[in-house]
This record gives sequence, C-alpha cells and structure tokens, in this order.
Amino acid sequence: IHFETPPGDRWELSLKRAIDISVSLLMLILLSPFLALIALMVRLISGSPILFKQKRVGLNGRIFSLYKFRTMVKDAEEQLALLALKNEMDGPVFKMKNDPRVTRLGRFLRKFSLDELPQLCNVLRGDMSLVGPRPPVPGEVSMYERKDRRRLSMRPGLTCTWQVSGRNAVKKFEDWVKMDLEYIDNWSLGRDFLLLLKTLPVVLSGKGQ
Repeated sequence: IHFETPPGDRWELSLKRAIDISVSLLMLILLSPFLALIALMVRLISGSPILFKQKRVGLNGRIFSLYKFRTMVKDAEEQLALLALKNEMDGPVFKMKNDPRVTRLGRFLRKFSLDELPQLCNVLRGDMSLVGPRPPVPGEVSMYERKDRRRLSMRPGLTCTWQVSGRNAVKKFEDWVKMDLEYIDNWSLGRDFLLLLKTLPVVLSGKGQ
C-alpha cells in the first residue's frame, strides 16, 4: 500500500516553482521604482529600519526570515504581550483590527497589502510561493494541535484561500486551517491561477488590511 499526502511529489510542483521564480523576478524588476518610493516614504515618515524582518515557519517546519515594509512602531514586538487580551482571533494567531502599534503610513500600506511586496524576495529565494498557506510565526506553531501541522506540508504563499474569503473577518483559527487543508488536498496549478485572479480585486479594493 502506498500512501501519499497531497499534493505529493508531482511534476506540477516543479512547474509551480518555475512560475514562482519567473513571476517574482519579473515583478521585482518592474516594481523596483515603486518599491524604492515606498522605502523612501517609510524612511522619511517612520525612520529606520525600513524593512521588518520576522522569523516564520515554512515548508515542513523550516524557519526562514520573512520581509515586509515596516508598518508598526519600532518596539511593536515588545508591546504584543500587552495587547494579547485584545486578540480578535480564536486560536493561536494574533489579529487586531485597530492595532495601536500600526503607524499612519502603515495603515495605508496594509490597506492595499503594499507592505507585503518585499516577500517577492522570499518567493524568489524559495522560502515562499505566490500561492499557499500564510506562514505562521514559531510561537503560533508551538500551540498547534497535531492536525494543524499539516498546514506546513506545502510551501507558504503570498496569498491563499483565507485572504480572498474574508481574511480578518474569519475569526476562528479552525476555519482558517480548514481552508488551508482544503487547498492542499485539492491543489492544482489552475486553482493557484484562480486564487491569484481573486486576489487582485481584493487588493485593489483596499480590503487587504
């Protein structure tokens, strides 16, 4: 008996990786002036550092450094413990709609998901994919139940089912996990393409915060 957890070792995954490399490289080249402008705005308005680097858990539990444009105050990580009781998510994930740590510029960048553009570098490096479950922080993974860890069986992505299905309106971590596992179990290149298409109107409409 041969048992294989989807999506398994399929040639489509190699093609998915090739698409990730080509698309992320092309977007980094085309968006380079825009990325430089955002970096300048962050530097002038919020000071340095321009980028926020955070440890995340990727494929099969591998730790990597995720990059974003900094949208919070410099001591945001230290303030997290003080805001724990205001968590709006049910489960091992912290989400807060009006997070006081977010700067004014940061709110604009988050509204249109512009803060996540540096993650194209993560995609190019192989830490992430264009589409896949969002990468959790190690502290969240330490609170996972055994069944939740299957979220880590596929390379994390810039966008996923959760982001085009209400995003922060999804309050239960269990529902988030179900979306990710359903994506993994039924993965295909066509599904990735549809999720990318659905992501565009979500981002352009300003529902990405």
